Amino acid sequence: MRAVRVDGFGGPEVLVAREVPEPEPGPGQVVVEVAASNVMYLDTLVRSGWGLDHFPVEPPYVPGAGVAGTVVRVGEGVAPERVGALVVTDTGRAAPEGGEPVPPFGGYAQRVAVPASGLVDVPEGLAPEQALALLHDGPTALSLERSGGFGPGTWVLVLAATGGAGSLAVQLAAAAGARVVGAARGPEKLALAREMGAEAVVDYSEPGWVERVREATGGAGADVVLDGSGGDLGEAAFGAVADGGRFLSYGSAGGRFSEVDAGEAERRGIEVFGLFDLEDGKEGRSGAVRRILEMARSGRVRPHVGLTLPLERAEEAHRALEERRVLGKVLLVP
Repeated sequence: MRAVRVDGFGGPEVLVAREVPEPEPGPGQVVVEVAASNVMYLDTLVRSGWGLDHFPVEPPYVPGAGVAGTVVRVGEGVAPERVGALVVTDTGRAAPEGGEPVPPFGGYAQRVAVPASGLVDVPEGLAPEQALALLHDGPTALSLERSGGFGPGTWVLVLAATGGAGSLAVQLAAAAGARVVGAARGPEKLALAREMGAEAVVDYSEPGWVERVREATGGAGADVVLDGSGGDLGEAAFGAVADGGRFLSYGSAGGRFSEVDAGEAERRGIEVFGLFDLEDGKEGRSGAVRRILEMARSGRVRPHVGLTLPLERAEEAHRALEERRVLGKVLLVP
């Protein structure tokens, strides 16, 4: 079968589709025929050799942390009736005890072997590509909703408002009655942010964008800032938080997470949340995936898939993400 392999860290050109051995389902596992593979910005960072302290990975490896597809084989201890089920699932090894980050492994392939316990059935009427677009970003958006405390009349600033998690957060905040400012780069992304529910939009590639956020919110700033960008952009956005507000930093598209002045945050009464501080619901991650899938099936949220490419063009997919050319999710299809 074909899979995309990284034989050495580097630029997008190191992503090469190769023939690799067929996966065999072990006890408690299934083999999934992949309909689509998730491509995340994190994949591009790991591929470049970034974050080895957090995500220990050594080439050669197959990138990708999640797929949607059909169960075609089952291993010992798995009900044969699972064959034929349309599912979404994480790929790679399970998280070690203690919750350390797990590298994104194994998803850029035609078939994958995964634990049956991690499968989530795709609701009838929802396309596998739509379901996959929610596998990772859906639970993140729900955690942002819980930690952010969206409510009627609350001003919420969403950075990277057209990204996977950002576009869902815009929709969830607007549905909760919040007033959303969507921050993104370029007219196409700003138009999509409005389509998703943003009341106001700002282009954060232009000077003075933080001041424009304050103007849009009546001068006080946003009650909640969702930082899906990280780096300099996220740190600049901290200046748009209202006194007594919340700053939730969960993205590192800038190559690093945002670092804010703890003393300044305390002085202004701002609560600061990092990625691993976000509140998880009692339902657990699989339960959160099921809930967001049902919300999509019923039309309450709409994932936006901006680019779909074959496995052989994984290099192009990574370049599009790194160059900020994509509106919404990027998927690979075998």
